[in-house]
Amino acid sequence: MGNQEDLLEIIKNASPEEAEQYLLALMPQLKIRMDPGRRPSWDSKFMLEAKLAVVRSTCISRPTGAVIVRDNRILTTGYNGALSGMPDCLSDGACYRRAYNLPEGPSKYDFCRSSHAEKNAIAFAARDGIKIEGATLYCTLHPCIDCAKLIVASGIKEVVYELGYESGDKERDNHWMKFLKDCKIKVRQYVPSELDKAYAIAFLAQEYTSARMLKPQK
Repeated sequence: MGNQEDLLEIIKNASPEEAEQYLLALMPQLKIRMDPGRRPSWDSKFMLEAKLAVVRSTCISRPTGAVIVRDNRILTTGYNGALSGMPDCLSDGACYRRAYNLPEGPSKYDFCRSSHAEKNAIAFAARDGIKIEGATLYCTLHPCIDCAKLIVASGIKEVVYELGYESGDKERDNHWMKFLKDCKIKVRQYVPSELDKAYAIAFLAQEYTSARMLKPQK
């Protein structure tokens, strides 16, 4: 392996199983090179946090994560999946909605048993009495129309997404984006750099993240 960026490129081009095995084999070799120039921006940090939230997702179609932030502080996080205590697609090994062979369109969500990441992040804030008015929502996927409505109603002022929804209906996707903007919500796309992702992987790969990096003072 030449460096951590090379590793990231190899993982991107491998199957999920191959990437997992490759990363596990190379984790002991990953070393953290802390450098002020490599410290991720706030945008990158929060999008990486949203990406990390995905590890708890139970959606096997489009795992998604979200974090809600104000004043550079995380208020709440969410990921998509079945409601707490209910059967989920990950455990069942099959997508519940797809079993109905529904065509692409809004009605398909009537049969989806997952709650979206953005909805969950907002719901968790409401349940715990956390004010999110004026906050920014970082999400790994552009919000659907239902999540968009909830975002507007909750008082969130900015949405930062990693990937456009990219459904089979481009007109619908554009409508969702236009809806947020018409409601005076600032919307922008942000994708963490390969360098930032490699930096994060190096920290995650350590056996103990907070193990001493400098020799103890005598």
